[in-house]
Amino acid sequence: MSGVVFFSRQPPTEWPRKKLKHVASLKSGESITSESIRPVGDYCVYGGNGLRGYTDSYTHSGEFVLIGRQGALCGNVKRVEGQFWASEHAIVVSCERQIHVPWLANLLAAMNLNQFSQSAAQPGLAADLISNLQISVPPFEYQVAIADYLDRETTRIDALVAAKERVLELLTEKRRALIARAVTRGINPNVRLSNSGVAWLGEIPAHWSIEKARWLFTERDHRSDSGEEELLTVSHLTGVTLRSEKDVSMFEAETTEGYKVCEPGDLVINTLWAWMGAMGTSPVRGIVSPAYNVYQPGLRLQASYVDALVRIPVFAEEVTRFSKGIWSSRLRLYPEGFFQVTLPVPPLEEQHRIVRHIADETSKIRKLTAATDRTISLLKERRAALIAAAVTGQIDIPS
Repeated sequence: MSGVVFFSRQPPTEWPRKKLKHVASLKSGESITSESIRPVGDYCVYGGNGLRGYTDSYTHSGEFVLIGRQGALCGNVKRVEGQFWASEHAIVVSCERQIHVPWLANLLAAMNLNQFSQSAAQPGLAADLISNLQISVPPFEYQVAIADYLDRETTRIDALVAAKERVLELLTEKRRALIARAVTRGINPNVRLSNSGVAWLGEIPAHWSIEKARWLFTERDHRSDSGEEELLTVSHLTGVTLRSEKDVSMFEAETTEGYKVCEPGDLVINTLWAWMGAMGTSPVRGIVSPAYNVYQPGLRLQASYVDALVRIPVFAEEVTRFSKGIWSSRLRLYPEGFFQVTLPVPPLEEQHRIVRHIADETSKIRKLTAATDRTISLLKERRAALIAAAVTGQIDIPS
């Protein structure tokens, strides 16, 4: 590269190999009670998974590397400086004089320390085991050059990742807005609108009607004798889906006899989480928890249109008005409340056109989302590969 001067260095093969404990001290952090962690305080509390809160005292002062010792992010590496409290969930690495802390942080991150975690109910890292790992140690000035170079390059990559993640957010917002507009305004931009008289709907196409849910749905309360039908679950993220296709860690009943039966196209509402939008139409015949409510749409409604309508955020806000409960997080939507909700009812053929329009447009958005996800993955792989190559001397570092 013209005009670029590369740092003069020893070949990596000449870098001395040392055990980590000979260039740094590794100790577990100190226990801290939940009562000691405050909403505000003068000092950060760091655990293995990053910032946990604040406290009024500290255990360390200076610049250190923290390694996650337990939990889901076991082996996670973080560089911190200043005065802070390191909890027992972190291994604190304090460096000798000739070790540049940012360089060591990058090296440890590239080593994938989680591979050394011990198998247990909760994975964990032993400070002694990490201490005895061997590393190649370049001259101090080259450590600094590596760290500075990586700081510049990873900052650029992180900015690109952040920009792509913002694109994902915008695509999600676009999808929601597209669906909300289609199910409440239709897909003809030139259609004449009129005031629906319903606050959550506002103006709707003049030829649409509005109806209370009680005239559009019938409650279905059929129970399974065997419990052998397909078990379904209801989420605010995915609507009604097969439980077998989801990674559900919640308690599962010993028997599903007596569960409610729902037919394809039935509207299923999670009574407890309706205020979050946990509802949708069933794609198959199956069974759901007796705590859920099942409604059969009338002949004036197309199931996919109903599914799109009830899953827009503003509809969840509307049903909350008719839910019962003392706390907002414990509101329940019972049939008498749901039947008071007012819904827009386009002509049936128009509902079909709306559903096809939503499918076509969201398909395009999904393709863009998938392409953006791939780009983010490639950028993150590039970042990890760059760090690994730099700290092991596989690439020349410009000074």
